[in-house]
Amino acid sequence: MIDVLVVDDDFMVARIHRGFVERIDGFRVVGAASTGEQAVTAVGQLRPDLILLDLYLPDMFGLDVVTRIRAAGHDCDVLVISAAREAEAVRRAVRYGAVNYLLKPFGFDELRTRLEQYAVRRTALRAAVVADQADVDRVLSRSGSPAVTATLPRGLSPETAELVERALREHEGTLSASECADRVGISRVSARRYLEHFSGTGRAEVTLKYGAAGRPERRYTWLS
Repeated sequence: MIDVLVVDDDFMVARIHRGFVERIDGFRVVGAASTGEQAVTAVGQLRPDLILLDLYLPDMFGLDVVTRIRAAGHDCDVLVISAAREAEAVRRAVRYGAVNYLLKPFGFDELRTRLEQYAVRRTALRAAVVADQADVDRVLSRSGSPAVTATLPRGLSPETAELVERALREHEGTLSASECADRVGISRVSARRYLEHFSGTGRAEVTLKYGAAGRPERRYTWLS
């Protein structure tokens, strides 16, 4: 479970963002803050894994919060959510180590995509074993496999596609969308989209498992 702190000076916006996060599997909101000082204090008390950070706070610029929490020794990740469209704001966010930058206003699907991408990268980094330069390049790369990237439809990320592919390749037998979701750390609906994509492009095979009642279960196997 990834713990999230929502930081926004607008109470209603913060409540909406909190509702969005709580609809996404694998994430939970552990607190909210409306000022930079409150955010710094909350990070120290709650130790979140990820901060959804607005830049325009009443007492300080959002990235100054990052400076404060880093100085205090906290290494939580930051996803910037802001109406700031200036290129310099984006560049500064990148320099401060933001994992993503999402422009307001945004919908649920836009946030879900970015949080699921973040969860996949976080899982991959924790599980990474570095034996040579290729492993280093793979860990640092955010572009994924070129072959996968070229064929992915809109809304699917190469990072997640690579993990779903790996789950299929390494599993003996068939996987359902739910089983794949558990292995990769994404929602069942998202896993199903990637699995159906692989099936539609001829890289995975679908078989139907019939039960006593209801619809048959779709199970997937990677084709070598």
